[in-house]
Amino acid sequence: MELLRQLLSDPVAFYQANQLLVAQCGVNALLALSLWVTLFSGQLTLANVGFMAVGGYTAVLLAIHLHAPLALGAAAGVGLAMLASLLIGLPVLRLRGVFLAIATIGFGEALRFGVILNLPITGQGQGLTNPGASPAGGIPLVWVSVAVLLWVCWRLPRTRAGQAWAAIREDELAAASGGIDVAHYKLAAFVLGGAMAGYAGAVDANLNFFIDPTEYGANRAVLVLVFAVLGGIGSAWGPVLGAVVLTVLPEVVRGAASWRDVAAGIVLILVVVFRPEGMIGRRPGESRRRRRRPGPDGDGRAVEGAAVAGS
Repeated sequence: MELLRQLLSDPVAFYQANQLLVAQCGVNALLALSLWVTLFSGQLTLANVGFMAVGGYTAVLLAIHLHAPLALGAAAGVGLAMLASLLIGLPVLRLRGVFLAIATIGFGEALRFGVILNLPITGQGQGLTNPGASPAGGIPLVWVSVAVLLWVCWRLPRTRAGQAWAAIREDELAAASGGIDVAHYKLAAFVLGGAMAGYAGAVDANLNFFIDPTEYGANRAVLVLVFAVLGGIGSAWGPVLGAVVLTVLPEVVRGAASWRDVAAGIVLILVVVFRPEGMIGRRPGESRRRRRRPGPDGDGRAVEGAAVAGS
């Protein structure tokens, strides 16, 4: 609890003493937002950590060999992540549910074990030193990026693409019969999520003087999904809140180090049991709410009322 006390009593000292924690909260929030885009479109994908690796390694390699600035490295990382998501999305987006999740998490593991651990240019699993890292200077960039992407995701449900994704999430067949190009919009959501994850990887690499493949494993892919579910995937604010809470929680209970994982597990269980829609918002599939009004016979009966998804 010392962490919370310091935050409330002296925010400046808290920031100076916990810059790494503040930065990691922002990076995890970016990753959670990238996953929210695909979840909003009704796709359970776990490839975003793989796209994060593409963005991170691309930015570092350009800094090592071309002395490229972060802006160029991030742009290249986003571009390659979009290309990778396009190539992966074309064949796997025919799958649904858990089958899609398994296929996409397989991409991340194939990238880690098949490419990063075998190519000399990526260090063959030994990691890479980032000569252009700026740990302290990169933190404002991370949180400005979170604010911008959060605003974009918040506005997304009100756009034509967002409405199409909401319709696909509710019922693909009904969306297709209504004239929506389901395959096109699903692929667009997948590529957009990949681009955001690639950007998260680039800014994350900028915060570290050394990166290695252990940062991009399956455990992190599942953890990003937990961020989104804990916060609530019915709202763009939910994944950000979930990422911050679960990143900070181990530090809050640092005094009871042996109980940190237990505490995190208890929080997750309580949320799943008592708030299955997450800490804020409602589940993205819940596009209608029930309300009461008198029926013709005078008795109250439940009727369906429209609600705006993703608000």
